[in-house]
Amino acid sequence: MAVIGGSVAALAARSGSANDSHSQAHSALVVANDQRIFLSDRQKHDAARSGIWPVQIESLMNVRRPLKYGDFRWDERGVPDGPVAIQVDLRTQLISAFRGGHEIGSAVILYGADSHDTPLGRFPILSKAKDYKSRTYDAPMPYSLRLTRDGVAIHGSDVRWGTATHGCVGVPLEFAQRLFKVAEPGDQVLIVRSPEGKRVTHSG
Repeated sequence: MAVIGGSVAALAARSGSANDSHSQAHSALVVANDQRIFLSDRQKHDAARSGIWPVQIESLMNVRRPLKYGDFRWDERGVPDGPVAIQVDLRTQLISAFRGGHEIGSAVILYGADSHDTPLGRFPILSKAKDYKSRTYDAPMPYSLRLTRDGVAIHGSDVRWGTATHGCVGVPLEFAQRLFKVAEPGDQVLIVRSPEGKRVTHSG
């Protein structure tokens, strides 16, 4: 089964700041405590220059092991109130939710394949529906955050290897519940396919 890198490793790779060794790649990150990692000014600069993050990132959850299909992490402890923004990376198959620039959730996703590609770009959440069902595909889309007029949404799914969607972003059901609770219409979702970067494995 494929293993997807955690948020810290993904940031190092996606922001172009990954170096030759694991320790070098994390030298710009300051671990404030067991639960959260704060970015240095250099790391913030690199992330902003990459153009693939929806907000200026202040901190990431301290994800201690790679996430697998169906896995997610959620941690709002100590994070102040603020606007919510969401990043979806189709290459790494990760979604990250931020509040006030602080990551509060991350999960492995499903996305569209073949003739049902998930669109790239910045999308405001148009509406929310807890018990939505697709009329086109006669399929449940629980805790749906609608992104486009033609029905692309983030919603709860059975996230497992070898499956795809009809263009939506599928996330684990419990993650979808939590995201649905904090996200509101108008919040920004940035869907990207980050450039290939050096693979960095995050370890505890």
